[in-house]
Amino acid sequence: MRIAVTIFLTDETITPVRLARELEQRGFAGLYLPEHTHIPVERTSPYPAGGELPREYGRTLDPFVALGQAAAVTERLGLGTGITLAAQHDPIDLAKQIATLDHLSGGRFTLGVGFGWNVEEAADHGVEWRTRRALVRERMGLMRALWADEPTAYEGEFASVRASVAYPKPVQKPRGPVSGPRTLVGGAAGPKLFADICAYADGWLPIGGRGLTEALPALRAAWADAGRDPAALQVVPYAVRPSAGKLDHFAELGVEEVVAQLPPAGETEVLRALDALQPFVTAPGS
Repeated sequence: MRIAVTIFLTDETITPVRLARELEQRGFAGLYLPEHTHIPVERTSPYPAGGELPREYGRTLDPFVALGQAAAVTERLGLGTGITLAAQHDPIDLAKQIATLDHLSGGRFTLGVGFGWNVEEAADHGVEWRTRRALVRERMGLMRALWADEPTAYEGEFASVRASVAYPKPVQKPRGPVSGPRTLVGGAAGPKLFADICAYADGWLPIGGRGLTEALPALRAAWADAGRDPAALQVVPYAVRPSAGKLDHFAELGVEEVVAQLPPAGETEVLRALDALQPFVTAPGS
């Protein structure tokens, strides 16, 4: 099983360059970074995990800039977002950022897409909360048009683009309804989420991985109903605290990659956390 990591990189933590080099040297599969542009001080959105919102949420580095640094100092390390708040981006600009990072890294980028939880953050980007899922779906459609081999127009309710020359292109070729880099959608299990995954993604990025035994049959059924190749579905548990038993369970469910959570800390503490994860990376079958 491939073991990747995620971390809230901030202005107070280990640097992207130092971490990426360490991950590649140790044999980890990838580095996934979250995204928050800002955290409004006056907000009513509760922190999904409960309690006070941790300090790092308001200090995150831009994931694309940080991953660009990581790409420049590695050759094999996978690079991903966990997740990109696609509704909060101009899709034309986002398509260029994604394609550029994927091109420069030799196709190592995974686009994790999500819908967010902070209503106030999204509102400052002009996002109407009740339509954010439809907005993300359209943004994905518009980006696919810009990534197409031939100039392709896109007309949607929320955005449009003329048939355009737009390079570079993402490295990975189209598969089914999906084009661009490997794309995983984050969110809680349910018909709406599974419909989005089947429409424009390669799989699911479930936080923590709880409830997969119950949820996977419904996702696989929706995937089959959408005419997608059963063997192509990817499920990547995200922000996991690994244990041997948990990883064995994921493997029984067909999971081939897990993203472990690192602390948002300085170099010493992060390297100590990597030492603790190392046995899972070097174990037989990893």
